[in-house]
Amino acid sequence: MTELMSNPDVWLAVGEIILIDILLGGDNAVVIALACRKLPEAQRNKAILGGALGAILLRIVLIFFALELLMLPYLKLVGALLLIWIGIKLMLPEDEGEHADLKASPKLLGAIWTIIVADALMSLDNVVAVAGASHGQLELVIFGIVVSIPIIIWGSKLVLRLMERFPIVIKLGAALLGWIAGGMAVTDISLPALPSWAYYIAGITGALVVVAVGGSLARYQQNRTLRSKDA
Repeated sequence: MTELMSNPDVWLAVGEIILIDILLGGDNAVVIALACRKLPEAQRNKAILGGALGAILLRIVLIFFALELLMLPYLKLVGALLLIWIGIKLMLPEDEGEHADLKASPKLLGAIWTIIVADALMSLDNVVAVAGASHGQLELVIFGIVVSIPIIIWGSKLVLRLMERFPIVIKLGAALLGWIAGGMAVTDISLPALPSWAYYIAGITGALVVVAVGGSLARYQQNRTLRSKDA
């Protein structure tokens, strides 16, 4: 374990996992707030803690299965394509009414259950991204998630403000997902052995594709919104 933690590549992977969880965890913070809004003040912290712990355990289980599936031929290629789309989607304007139908429960257990279920339904992007960044090491996944969940819960407002104030953070995060997607694609077991430089070329290509396509689609959506307001 000491040998593992002294490896700089391990800390790079942990940093990627934490960043992914923060970037893709904004929705989770919104869900937690909405699910707890009908609870008495004294019970809100219990609901947040219980829901977060349940969500952590469930996400670790989902990522374990994702890691196993990524060992099958062609599934890393599929995961890479999905990850590129997730990166592109991260750069698009948010849908303000996305969580409008989420029901808040006036009971503690009901609120905890709402948080866990909503997190499970929203975790596909997070699961795929973290599985790709972990390079098959579940202990890195667990460490990264345990570190990032408190940041998401208690620091979500600060993180969201930083993202709004410095849009470059979103772009860098999307590029990171593209980088992971490229690296994931060239390590699929269905492909022949490739030279080490192919990993970096694929990562750079994935990052450029995500930023270019995501930026173009974001500008298109913004222009369309402006035209509809002027009409």
